[in-house]
Order: sequence, then C-alpha cells, then structure tokens
Amino acid sequence: MFKFLNKPYPFNDDLRHNAKTIFFISLGILVFLLLFQPIDISRFTKKDIFYLVTGLAASTFLILSLNLIVIPSLLPKLFNSNNWDIKREIIWNIWILLAISSSDLLFYSKLFGVIEIKFSDVGEIILLGFLPVAVLIIINQDRLLRSHLKSAQLLNEKLNDKEDQQEKLITFHSEYNKDGLAIKPSALVLIKSSDNYIEIYYKREDTIKKQLVRSSLKKAENAVQNVGFITRCHRGFIVNINFIKE
Repeated sequence: MFKFLNKPYPFNDDLRHNAKTIFFISLGILVFLLLFQPIDISRFTKKDIFYLVTGLAASTFLILSLNLIVIPSLLPKLFNSNNWDIKREIIWNIWILLAISSSDLLFYSKLFGVIEIKFSDVGEIILLGFLPVAVLIIINQDRLLRSHLKSAQLLNEKLNDKEDQQEKLITFHSEYNKDGLAIKPSALVLIKSSDNYIEIYYKREDTIKKQLVRSSLKKAENAVQNVGFITRCHRGFIVNINFIKE
C-alpha cells in the first residue's frame, strides 16, 4: 500500500492549462446550479437565488485559482513535479475538496444569515464541492494518459527508425568501381582509414571479415551519417557503438 502511495505522479504545473481548466469548471458549476438546482432554493427569492448561484460559482473559481495557480507559483519547490507522488496528489485533492466545501458553506451561511442550515444542506454543499474536484481529477488523468501515449508513440517511432537503420543497406563506393561494398548497418564493426583506402570490418556468420575499398573516410562518414549507432570517434576511425565492450 505504502509502495503504491509513494509512486511518482507528475504534478500539473502548466499554469496556462490550469487557468483554462479553472474557467471551464467554474462555468460548468454555474450551469449545473442553474439547470439541476441541487440545493433546495424554492424558499428563496429570485435575487437570493442569483446571489447564491453566482456566489458558489465565484467561490469555486477563487479556491481553484488559489490552489492551482497562486500557491504552486509561490512554493515551486514544494510542488516540484520530480518530488510529487500519488500520496501527495490524494492529499492535495482532499484539501481542495475541503477548501471548496468550506468556502461554499461559509458563503451560504453569510448570504442567508439567520436561516437555519440543515444537515442535508451541508451534505449537498460538500457534494457540490466534490464535483469540481472530480472533474479536475478526470482532466489531470486524461492529460497524464495523453502524455504517456505521446511518449509511447515517440518511442515506437525511434524503435521503427532503428529497425529501418539496421535493415537498409549501406553502400561504400570505390573509386575503382569494382571493390565497393554494400552491407547492413548492424553488421558493420568499424571503418579504419588507410592512406588512400578504407578498411571496412564487418560481421558475417559469426566471423569478422575485412575489405579494402579505394575511398576516403569522409565519404564513408557521409554514407553512415543517418545511422544513429555508427559514429566517427577519431580522425582515423568510424565505429559501430553496438560492438563496443569497454
């Protein structure tokens, strides 16, 4: 259980994204209150209803702004994504729920003054506070999944590129047009400069073979420039890093 709670969980510190989220959640709360009327407002005047609905939506907006923009901006070390985990995310969401519910309850009691607050009213306000938190969790989960999906797609692209690099033949052309060589990148071990020639070492059937080609190391470097695991490490050598042991 503790192992799960201590798992890394990236904190959503995208202020622009959070600002949009706060606006749309607050607008959604306003529409929800007007359409579904979760709090019994039959005993209130139209003026009181207007103040109640706009006040609760404004209260949600202010609390979310304070907790998602202001506090993380003032305490960047505390909300560092590298140090954030599931435990902190849960506690943070519970805190936001309590903050919204308390703010709504305080506004409700101040607005209607001597009107008695029933236990059912308290429950409805807490549930109303849970709504923006639930939406916030869903949005953050969707953002996290999209981020993971994007990372997976980039990784797949890199793997596909690597497979293509390993399968596409590299051709080393000779100035004599007779001793050229075409091999798979994965088979190349190294290329060594040797006066007006290059010595190409490559693997075939578990044995290392060598071929001398009338060419320059610069031309050989151009031939392998799109292969990520083959690099020029010295003025006289090009190597396949997959064959490096130490």
